Amino acid sequence: MLKPSLGCSTRSICLVLAFLSLALHLLLALFCLSVLQTSCVLPPSSSSSSSIPGTDADHRQLISHFSSASSSASSSHKLSTPPQNGEHHKMEANPLDRKGKASFNDVTEREKEATGAKMGGKLIQKVIGHSKLEALFNHPLYNLPQSELQEDDWLLRVRSNEGAGSEEEEREDSSAKDPEWQSVSQEDGYDKANWTSNVKTHPLWLRFHLGISRWGLYNRKDPNLAQLTHYLATQRFLSVVQKTGGTQLKLLMSFPNYGQALLKPMKQSRDAETDFNLFYFSDFERHNAEISAFHLDRLLGFHRIPPVVGRLINVTTEIREITTDRRLSKTFFTSPVGNTCFYGQCEYYCSTEHPLCGRPHVLEVSLAAMLPDLTLAPRRSWRSPWRRSYSRTKLAQWEKDPAYCDTVKQTPPYNHGTRLVDLIDMAVLDFLMGNMDRHHYETFEKFGNETFLLHLDNGRAFGRHSRDEPSILAPLRQCCRIRHSTLLRLRLLSHPGLRLSDVMRESLAQDPLQGVAPLLSEPHLSALDRRLATVLQVVRTCQDHHDDVNYDDMEGYYQQPE
Repeated sequence: MLKPSLGCSTRSICLVLAFLSLALHLLLALFCLSVLQTSCVLPPSSSSSSSIPGTDADHRQLISHFSSASSSASSSHKLSTPPQNGEHHKMEANPLDRKGKASFNDVTEREKEATGAKMGGKLIQKVIGHSKLEALFNHPLYNLPQSELQEDDWLLRVRSNEGAGSEEEEREDSSAKDPEWQSVSQEDGYDKANWTSNVKTHPLWLRFHLGISRWGLYNRKDPNLAQLTHYLATQRFLSVVQKTGGTQLKLLMSFPNYGQALLKPMKQSRDAETDFNLFYFSDFERHNAEISAFHLDRLLGFHRIPPVVGRLINVTTEIREITTDRRLSKTFFTSPVGNTCFYGQCEYYCSTEHPLCGRPHVLEVSLAAMLPDLTLAPRRSWRSPWRRSYSRTKLAQWEKDPAYCDTVKQTPPYNHGTRLVDLIDMAVLDFLMGNMDRHHYETFEKFGNETFLLHLDNGRAFGRHSRDEPSILAPLRQCCRIRHSTLLRLRLLSHPGLRLSDVMRESLAQDPLQGVAPLLSEPHLSALDRRLATVLQVVRTCQDHHDDVNYDDMEGYYQQPE
């Protein structure tokens, strides 16, 4: 009798424990469900920032960063700032077909929505995070004291009204008093030119020209530059023609305020890497390379590339319908899938086999601010001592002679002044972006040999990210000479807190095309860091064998990067 009694007691205890366990699991499940439901319910708010899940501390941090960014907008060191609200929509709406075409409008509306979403995400990320770009430009190396520029250090100056003929003045006065009078330029669609010695009356492109000095194309802190890039990205075109010269198609775009810009179209995907079997002189020119080169030149503190900005254009209404170039107009056609295409006339890649096509009308392009006309500011073209042979079989002299730089150092203008280290600056820039197509460079004739080198025509840069081209660094490796300020900035950009790839990514985010897709892929950005390390290693090797590697251009204000 004892064993059956014990068996019944054991079964009762097991059943009780099972019921308790089941009840506890049910309670735990109900508790978890209530917690999940509560965390998914967000308080209603009209602000977009409140839709981001996070703690109150995160929200306060977001508001704090946004407020500080807004309050410092007028004094920002950035060249171009993404337009806000209405301006942003205006910028994106500009390339659209204002005349109608339902299919084109549908496509561009979808692109605008996607662009807005991407730009919004990037803006939130930038506001929340720390701006390495601002930290870089606030560093003492980017704010070195500059000597006061003299009158002959400016490329152009506004001519005073003194000495103007009385007959001309009377004619201008009488025309101003006539309310029915219009200049011929107005009748042709140009804005009425009423410029005086007051800089506020000058169009933005003229302010840019008047800001060119002996030592650079622009001052990074000049607020007019942000306005200039915004103008290039948004304002309507008045006319378009092909630009003569060069191996690939370039267009000269004219604006109603008499300004002009050089257009380079998108020819291939940004992720497409140049075929390793192609020679450097057979490569495509890339619109995103021109944009990225301008940003990289600015990050290095050179300021030797004219401002460049990306833009979406309508090839039908903004090229075909306004061009006065018959050679260009007759190359337009409609592709089998209904896209509007053209190819123009040039030495390379201007044929029906290499068309430039919209989707169906929209095309990405780069627009570079034009330099002053050669009649006002003549430029001299110099053959680079390290020019490549541009032959499939021959090597240039510098490729065969390791001591080639000894000859260059004895040859004017490289035997005195800063010309040699200016050329090495250009070689460093070209190596970082993989540009092997630097056969010539230009300077402004007015300044003689005491001036900077213009870093023009960078369309063949950023073609390969998986392979570096060490021969581009031949000037540095053979001469073992580099500007001290350049070396310090390169070291600064190698620090993790101000890594070159990070500040380049942030700088490119300011361009309007960044909302469509990144202007440089991540492999290209990583290649910048890798190549920067190579440059610094070459300098260290030079310093191990030479005592005069640094060209001291920082007398009296040496600043070691932090």
